[in-house]
Amino acid sequence: MTDIAPAFELAGMADSLTPAERYEELFVAVQMQRVFVDSKTFVDCVPCREPQAILDDYRAQRDAADFDLGEFVHANFSPYELPPKAFVANPDDSLAAHIDRLWPILTRQPREHPPFSSLLPLPHPYVVPGGRFTELYYWDSYFAMLGLDESGHCELLRSMADNFAYLIDTYGHVPNGNRSYYLGRSQPPVFALMTELFEQTGVHPATDYLPQLRKEYAFWMDGGAELRPGEAHRRCVRLADGCLLNRYWDERDTPREEAYREDVETARHSSRPAHEVYRHLRAAAESGWDFSSRWLDDPCRLASIRTTCILPVDLNALLYHLERQIARLCAVEGLRRDAGQFHDYAERRRTAMQRHMWNDVGGAYFDYDWAIQRQRDNLTAATLMPLFVQLADSRQAARVAEVVRTRLLAPGGLSTTEVYGSGEQWDCPNGWAPLQWIGIRGLQHYGHQTLALEIERRWLEIVSYLFERENKLVEKYVLRPCTEAASGGEYQRQDGFGWTNGVTRKLMQEDPGHQANRCRAGRCRPD
Repeated sequence: MTDIAPAFELAGMADSLTPAERYEELFVAVQMQRVFVDSKTFVDCVPCREPQAILDDYRAQRDAADFDLGEFVHANFSPYELPPKAFVANPDDSLAAHIDRLWPILTRQPREHPPFSSLLPLPHPYVVPGGRFTELYYWDSYFAMLGLDESGHCELLRSMADNFAYLIDTYGHVPNGNRSYYLGRSQPPVFALMTELFEQTGVHPATDYLPQLRKEYAFWMDGGAELRPGEAHRRCVRLADGCLLNRYWDERDTPREEAYREDVETARHSSRPAHEVYRHLRAAAESGWDFSSRWLDDPCRLASIRTTCILPVDLNALLYHLERQIARLCAVEGLRRDAGQFHDYAERRRTAMQRHMWNDVGGAYFDYDWAIQRQRDNLTAATLMPLFVQLADSRQAARVAEVVRTRLLAPGGLSTTEVYGSGEQWDCPNGWAPLQWIGIRGLQHYGHQTLALEIERRWLEIVSYLFERENKLVEKYVLRPCTEAASGGEYQRQDGFGWTNGVTRKLMQEDPGHQANRCRAGRCRPD
């Protein structure tokens, strides 16, 4: 790997205290009294002076009759601001050129880490999604990397590769994002996918990252070996038949700091203890699908969330891939015993998934509710992840392809779920770039090229439609050609947008005849 910044430099900048830990009752007051409309704004603020002095002054002043919390906060904190880089869509730019021009705007430098903020320093440049997301995100980054490769940013790929290795070496896992308040959780484990991309593009041999792959695996499997049937610990669950599978989790059972008020309000609508609801909300945030009816007992009530009771298809498929990748790289390094051990882990997981997650009647993979010992019945796009990592057999792949064609294919691409009206952003009618890529590649692995190309065609059509209409790419899309903006969830649709740029850029290169390669910003203006 390339040299990492001197340890003493990063050590002087690193600070794992979260805003809630640092500002205590001031933090609670700011979030609950809604000083900022978006709860994420305050946790990303930079203090104007030493934090303890701010907290001391708050405690000394808060009981005064004329004390104004909003004025105090704005006098002592600066909302995180993006570097002043103006970006205006050029009507002469193709969609590919527009994406290529966006990468520098979305790139952050190691020195852009203000002291006492929640931002965790990284040794090398990295790409952020855009909009309110001003930090690196774990699984987002893999999909952005697909486009960085097509745009010729090999050096940036190399930098991001070493950033992820640094995060694993430093924290034992890749956090949800490089913010202190994200340290309690990770995201879908895609570092193994990244190492394959690094090798394919000549950035680094995948074997360079074998130690980090093994460390990440240990994070996900912590405590699993000691579990007895029916027991769970952190991210591991031992089922009654002895199978070991994984779930999403978070080390904390408090409201998410970036959504503190929202989580408190959600817990108030549940009859369960608040800390249980908080854990489920945090675990869903680790899944990346925050939020979806997939995690709910009642698809229209977020307070019914039960994420840690659910063994997800896609998480376990990615861990199967991680086990296979470690086995392969151990064999390359001559570690035959370790290679055999990880091969066995992968085969055991595959057997467990086939037993508990494959539904032969429904012709698809479904999440498994280990708390009540039965499959969930809500079909989601996660059913394609076993095809993406080539875990399914050809008969299962054909069944999944037919189910996807008849039940999840929408005018704009691959639907996330079949549930409308939940109010959650990872449900219909929204579509997301990473799920399009997973579905397309998964189907292609098993020769279902026609359906894969149809999803690709429809997705590029919806992205290029909005690009011509609004001169931008966005985080999520309504999967039909209309003027309606994607909605749902805890925040407004975000512009940018890293993983949409990456997946779209990659798909355009693979389908040069698609009209998306000929569209231009500003061709169509809203009425």
